[in-house]
Amino acid sequence: MDYLFQDIKGALHIISSVLALVFGTIILIQTKGTKRHKEIGYYYVASMIVLIVTSFMIYRLFEKFGIFHYASLFSAINLILGMLPMLFKQPKRNFMFFHLNFMYWSVIGLYMAFAAEIATRIPDKPFFKMVYLASGIILVLGFIGFFIKLKYWKEISGLTKK
Repeated sequence: MDYLFQDIKGALHIISSVLALVFGTIILIQTKGTKRHKEIGYYYVASMIVLIVTSFMIYRLFEKFGIFHYASLFSAINLILGMLPMLFKQPKRNFMFFHLNFMYWSVIGLYMAFAAEIATRIPDKPFFKMVYLASGIILVLGFIGFFIKLKYWKEISGLTKK
């Protein structure tokens, strides 16, 4: 982990990742649509933007485009697709449902990255096997959470009758 603190980019990356994890977790467990939800949500988005931008700076982007760059692109896409429906209230009928889905997967992706980062720190273990194992476990748990929340999200989005 020392390499992350060798310069300001690494420090910003680590700080923004911790903030995003905290804000993302709060967002997942709190009531949706409240003033507090929106406030914390914007903090989450801001910390994710810093996290994503710095991720391209610390993983030798110009030497080789690798797995972590693809993960960062995936995170950026989820974040954008999660915020656009709320900013433009489009698509008309189910913009909130799209927001809930993409933002949920944004946080799950962050958890996957965190688990992969921790798993790769285990000494004498194969790097990619640990990344895939840690990410896979979080992904499965994410799908379970997704299907548990799906009915509720449809209800609060107005897609089903309460």
